[in-house]
Amino acid sequence: MKILMVNKFYYIKGGSETYYFALKRMLESKGHTVIDFSMQDEKNFESEYSSSFVSHVDYGSGSGVGAKLKMTKNIIYSSEAKKKFEALVKETKPDIVHLHIFQHQISPSILDVIKKYDIPTVYTAHDLKMICLNYKMMHHGRICEDCRDGRLRHCVKNRCVKESAAKSMINLLEGTLHRIRKSYDAIDKIITPSDFYRKKFIEFGVFPDRLAHIPNFLDREAPSFSEREDKGYFLYFGRLSEEKGVLTLINAVENLPVRLYVIGTGPLKDELEGYIKERNITNVSLLGFKSGEELTELVGNSRAVVLPSEWYENGPYSAIESLQLKRPIIGADIGGIPELIDGNGLLFESGNTEQLRNAVIELDNMDEKTYSDLENASYELYKREYTPEAHFKRLAEVYGELGVKL
Repeated sequence: MKILMVNKFYYIKGGSETYYFALKRMLESKGHTVIDFSMQDEKNFESEYSSSFVSHVDYGSGSGVGAKLKMTKNIIYSSEAKKKFEALVKETKPDIVHLHIFQHQISPSILDVIKKYDIPTVYTAHDLKMICLNYKMMHHGRICEDCRDGRLRHCVKNRCVKESAAKSMINLLEGTLHRIRKSYDAIDKIITPSDFYRKKFIEFGVFPDRLAHIPNFLDREAPSFSEREDKGYFLYFGRLSEEKGVLTLINAVENLPVRLYVIGTGPLKDELEGYIKERNITNVSLLGFKSGEELTELVGNSRAVVLPSEWYENGPYSAIESLQLKRPIIGADIGGIPELIDGNGLLFESGNTEQLRNAVIELDNMDEKTYSDLENASYELYKREYTPEAHFKRLAEVYGELGVKL
């Protein structure tokens, strides 16, 4: 079978790309053909379909007025993407289209092609863009569901997109156009990596029978590492940005007799470094970006992995990787995070420093038997929900509902 998969980045930029390439490998290992459609970029992996990719777009570049107007048009409706996508469809004749993140750099213009050729289509909702113009239901540091009333103009009123009225207006125009044109009706089935996202889509008016919850997965064997008996530190690894709650975590462990390692980089890096230095916090270490065996060693030997998010997380890969390595999890009770804790850790109220502090203390002082039970429960949850076998079975059911047999 031929699956045309769409994602605007064709290199590992985040969780959606991690999933894209894992799914591509899995489908190809079972004899299926995966046809790629993405954006040209010097960081891209090789693809035999790269000549069909849309031109590179960098919305952060300081271009002139003409270039900015062209970029604005492409966000709203990219004629280039539509033309190239249609040519690829006509050439390859896919059995099904599987969309990932395609808005902005590719745009919903490709949905017109799907409608025209009546191709069965699924969309994995790695974010909330379909029901929230800034994709994460958060602005100015707070959760926001104002658009639940159907009035997209809240985006401009609240300056939801990068705190800019102009950028928010562009997104309002994009959202309004495709609502009027019913562009997203081209999507037959929406897959959400968390059940929380499935329920949120329903709350925003998407019919339940269009939705299916399928967790992300890891397509690797559990990596080996030198395990230490004394797991003496707590660990956060991921993006250093406001919505991730890292500052709340640092405040929670300040002056506790525990160590916290923070792995990752992002826009909050300098602020966190300054904060730690100013307050002379000696039990927190910012380790920067880590990957490969070094990251595995740090995760595998942590006392617990902490997910202190303060926004609607979906199904973070950092958590799934932690489960595979049998790590207990301390998680905020927000978004899809509670789904990652089932007898294998502790929940606390998102943003509540005192509750997080108490959870760290409780897990640090836990007796050996109870702690071992948490480790085993993490791995059991991984085997039950996040393996390639579990994922393929559920995906085959969704494809099958559209008359496409994997």
